Amino acid sequence: MSLRARLAHLDPPPRLVDWSLFALVGLTAATGLTSFWVGHPSDAAIFWIHAVAGLSIPPLLVVKFRRVAGRVRDRRAWDRATPLSILLAAVAVAAAATGVAWAVGVVVPLGFWTLLNLHILFGLLLVPLLLVHLRARYRPLRRTDVRERRVALQYAGLVVAAGVTSAGLRWLATLFGTPAATRRFTGSRALDSDADLPVTSWVADDPDPVDPTTWTLSVGGLVGRPLELGVDDLNSTAERQALLDCTSGWYAERDWRGVRLGDLLDVAGASEDAAWVTVRSVTGYRWSLPLDEARDAVLATHLSGERLDHGHGYPIRLVAPGRRGFQWVKWVEGIEVRRRPDPRQWIAIFVSGL
Repeated sequence: MSLRARLAHLDPPPRLVDWSLFALVGLTAATGLTSFWVGHPSDAAIFWIHAVAGLSIPPLLVVKFRRVAGRVRDRRAWDRATPLSILLAAVAVAAAATGVAWAVGVVVPLGFWTLLNLHILFGLLLVPLLLVHLRARYRPLRRTDVRERRVALQYAGLVVAAGVTSAGLRWLATLFGTPAATRRFTGSRALDSDADLPVTSWVADDPDPVDPTTWTLSVGGLVGRPLELGVDDLNSTAERQALLDCTSGWYAERDWRGVRLGDLLDVAGASEDAAWVTVRSVTGYRWSLPLDEARDAVLATHLSGERLDHGHGYPIRLVAPGRRGFQWVKWVEGIEVRRRPDPRQWIAIFVSGL
């Protein structure tokens, strides 16, 4: 028996490989999207699952490529779905390659983009391409495909190997001192301690500079005493060192000073029915925090001892430890105490600033 035949004999059943790839792409997409919204160390398992699922895909792709290589090389065997299948394979390889490259610290000049941005783009493209591919190549999984003990051992080995590879990539980054050596569990890389924070905004948020003579901060909703405060009414005495982790791939721990949001809620007299607090920007962008978490947040007026500039959210921005950067609302003008999260945030997140 030739080496190729022996390798083929060790492969999992073809249908199981196909459905495994479908499940793994779905899992990586779900955990990848979820990772945008979480950044607390208690959520680290989501990122670990994403890494292990993603690293489990390339070995299965090798198995599948070896199986279909002959049909791809023979143009006479092509059908209408073959070009799409090739495109899907290319995007899958690109998603895996950019993810691994980011994890080991490869730096590629891409303007405002990074390899992490490309990894996200390729990952998002995978989902619709895979669904269309499934429609053209659908074959139901059979019970006989998953009965063999050999298959269970193969997949257990696959998961273990993916976990070991994930740890190995971090070890390599540390060994060679690449930028990825400082990666958090979220994948973000550390900025230098003396570096200025990049000015980033979600979607198209870029309002005109706020006029401090006309700007006010309103605190309303389920409160006994609504507030309307000007710039001079803000008693910036609350100090907090907090880590800002941006979904564009960097993080930095800096000193912030401002007004403790919990103090404002106490002055306004939050109702007993209150459970959530929505923080709203002048652009309409907003985010909701559970009441207990909101009480511990800060409405910052200063960054590293300096008054906030426009790019960083003057006159005030939300500092919410444990949240990703896009949830640190800039140019805050409104606080609303609510029973439930504000559903408008899911619209504002896509259209604010437009």
